[in-house]
Amino acid sequence: MIVQINLDRTDLRILAALQANGRMSNAELAAEVNLSPSACLRRVQKLEADGVIAGYGARLEPRALGLGLQAFVRVQLSRHASEAIDAFTERVAGWEEVISCYALTGDMDYLLQVYVADLDGFSRFLLDRLLNASGVADVNTSFVLRTVKASTALPLGNVRS
Repeated sequence: MIVQINLDRTDLRILAALQANGRMSNAELAAEVNLSPSACLRRVQKLEADGVIAGYGARLEPRALGLGLQAFVRVQLSRHASEAIDAFTERVAGWEEVISCYALTGDMDYLLQVYVADLDGFSRFLLDRLLNASGVADVNTSFVLRTVKASTALPLGNVRS
């Protein structure tokens, strides 16, 4: 269980700076948030230990890697027994094409974000994987034409300090 952590303004400035540039050195971060390097490092380590900072990673350009087609796929299951849900989510976890999967309220049960090379790649994913997954009753796909905004940064202005 994740517990909400009380953060002060300095913590929020540290998080905002790291969301903008996760590769900055501790010295650069300390200067940006007006702390000594040792105090800054202690705060970052505490944010990591408390689970506020979940990890670090590089953002990759899908098209540069030959992944030119992005789709959002809404999935409805035919059964909602815990075994059926567990079987579906276990399968999804093993599909490399799916970079995110969300359980939803409403008329569809899951939303998958999928990256593949092209329409042929999506067809193989849909026919060989998703529709072969037992328990899938309905699938509805939307292809991304253009990305208007994509960010991994959380809206820290809405966090109470």
